[in-house]
Amino acid sequence: MTNSHRIQLSDALPEARKHLVRVTEAASKAASDAGLSRAVTDLVRIRVSQVNGCAYCTDTHSAEAIEAGEQPRRIFVLPVWRETELFTEQERAALELAEAMTELPEHREVSDEVYLRATKVLGEDAYVAVAWVATAMNALNRLGVTSRKPLPA
Repeated sequence: MTNSHRIQLSDALPEARKHLVRVTEAASKAASDAGLSRAVTDLVRIRVSQVNGCAYCTDTHSAEAIEAGEQPRRIFVLPVWRETELFTEQERAALELAEAMTELPEHREVSDEVYLRATKVLGEDAYVAVAWVATAMNALNRLGVTSRKPLPA
């Protein structure tokens, strides 16, 4: 990767970014209304950003999660969450769904197994909220990665 200057897509069309932020906020509210903890949505945002290779979003959302009380250790092992016992059943279902949605270009589907496990563990409202959190994060990641958005100071 080169350090060439790129157009910052979020800054270039602020009205569109504002709408994406509203989608993100609506998804977060839906998650809270469905009884999901902030930890679940933070972990989903971080994991989606890791899978997409968005350094800016991974850094930003990790720092926000730690500030909100998340244990750094859980963020450190998030890329290998399946190999640990540090995550609840609800967090695991949310992470599995978010990863499946993020990897759609590779797999072309969210399997019935992932869908059934997520809806069983999360319930319909929380499933919808997690899906929207992952969708919004994927959109923001695509802007950040394409722009090579630099890390904050």
